[in-house]
Amino acid sequence: MTQLLRSFCTMLGLLSRGDFAKKLDEEMKVVLDTLDAMPNQSGKAKITVEVEFIAELGRLDIKVVHKVKLPETSRFMKTPFWMIEGALSSQHPSQTDMFAGPRPVAPVIDATAN
Repeated sequence: MTQLLRSFCTMLGLLSRGDFAKKLDEEMKVVLDTLDAMPNQSGKAKITVEVEFIAELGRLDIKVVHKVKLPETSRFMKTPFWMIEGALSSQHPSQTDMFAGPRPVAPVIDATAN
């Protein structure tokens, strides 16, 4: 007696003699590893599976395509620079006076002293 399939999951497991399901398992592992390695533990990934049923003369061919979209990784932090005189500087413009040495202090006038 012919075995009839009525389960979508069972059908996916049989495609390409099980190689498609194994490939999706591998892709899922890559997705999980990538999300786990995200520096801020935040990200989004997507696995898309497209199943195409092609009927011809009583035969049904099933074609599958999958796509994996991994999150954009931002493993490096942004580094601030300032444009000074047409070049990059890692020193903030307000810091330029901090290391120039002591500045002269204006005498304090005490209005109560006579």
